[in-house]
Amino acid sequence: MTEPAICDVLVIGSGPAGLTASIYAARANLRPLCIEGFNAGGLIPGGQLMFTTDVENYPGFPKGIQGQELMAMMREQAERQGTAFITSDVQKVDFSKRPFSVWVGEGEDILYRARAVIIATGARANYLGLPNEESLKNRGVSACAVCDGALFRNQDVAVVGGGDTAMEEASYLAGLCSSVTLLHRREEFRASKAMQSRVEANPKIRILRSHVVSDVLDVTQGSVTGIDVKNLKTQEVKRIDVQALFVAIGHTPMTDLFRGQLDLHPNGYIKVSGGSTQTNVPGVFAAGDCADWVYRQAVTAAGTGCMAALDAERWLSAGGGH
Repeated sequence: MTEPAICDVLVIGSGPAGLTASIYAARANLRPLCIEGFNAGGLIPGGQLMFTTDVENYPGFPKGIQGQELMAMMREQAERQGTAFITSDVQKVDFSKRPFSVWVGEGEDILYRARAVIIATGARANYLGLPNEESLKNRGVSACAVCDGALFRNQDVAVVGGGDTAMEEASYLAGLCSSVTLLHRREEFRASKAMQSRVEANPKIRILRSHVVSDVLDVTQGSVTGIDVKNLKTQEVKRIDVQALFVAIGHTPMTDLFRGQLDLHPNGYIKVSGGSTQTNVPGVFAAGDCADWVYRQAVTAAGTGCMAALDAERWLSAGGGH
């Protein structure tokens, strides 16, 4: 059996982090191979931005740009710089010895080997699981207030969640929107007391404790026009007119592949050394949302993708991978 060729840098993932890493690695003449994915965890090549319509906060596009168009441009740039792409999902990795081994394909039937690996598998937003919610994603249903809040300036919106993220989203939206209704299924919030106090003191935020969203309207109109909410104490259901629903119940990092191979935080995100993208395994780097649960923006993912490529290039130049 012929041994697979060894590439300098293998990138897993093709969102802003993975494609930026590929661009920088290619320009450093590292001949990167990007395993861009196929349908891992419900994500497709290009990552979360492939499900986003208007992107208005990515630098360089004063009139905004469609998420799919932005990712297509990033991919084209990476390819023109010399990145090779494999459209398939990684099924297994072995980081215990160098060169590293990465198996691709449903049958784990294709082996690739690399001197350095950059992980940019991202994270997926958790949603409520309502049938209409899926149909209205990017039509008023969102998991990112910073990304989409400005689209609903001076309108009424709702936020679901009880942690710090939900409080931050509600506070941020209160600075843009006419009103914010914050719903949480329990009486007590998980958020810090400081965050709770800030939300409770904001006159534009109405808090509904022990309430859940039972339906999102209106699929027939192609946009959010309201939500049905259920009081868990009285079982009463009422309708609230809002133009957007922001779901802030957390994200799930796409890191199951790396359990037992890399050190992960208790929340599943990959641990990296402070100020770098280096994981606990020399030669394996992590960038973007798989290692970042704080910022979760396309531009910060791209920034850490750049960092990962530079970290990998410097590590290889110093003799790593041999």
